[in-house]
Amino acid sequence: MLAVIATLRTKEGMGPEFEGVFAKLQAAVRANEPGNKLYQLTRPVEGENVYKVLEIYENQEAVEAHRASAHFKELGAALGPFMAGRAEIERLETL
Repeated sequence: MLAVIATLRTKEGMGPEFEGVFAKLQAAVRANEPGNKLYQLTRPVEGENVYKVLEIYENQEAVEAHRASAHFKELGAALGPFMAGRAEIERLETL
C-alpha cells in the first residue's frame, strides 16, 4: 500500500470554509474510490491555518484514479480560494 501526507495551508480566517468544502471531497472519496483506504483531514491541536490530509491507497493505480476523478478535480478546484500556496505532498510506502 501507499500513503500520502498532504500539508495544506489556508489563508487567515478561511479555515471553516475550507473545512466545509473538504468535507464534501472526503465524502466523495470515501463513496467512490474503493482503492482508497483512508482519506482524513487533520490539523494540529495547537495552531491554525495548517492542515494535513492522511491518505492510504491500495496501490499506485488507486492513487492515479483519485487524481483523475471528477470529484477530486471539481472539489479540489473549489478549495483553491481558501489556500495560501500549493500543497506540500509527501509520498510514503506502508510497512
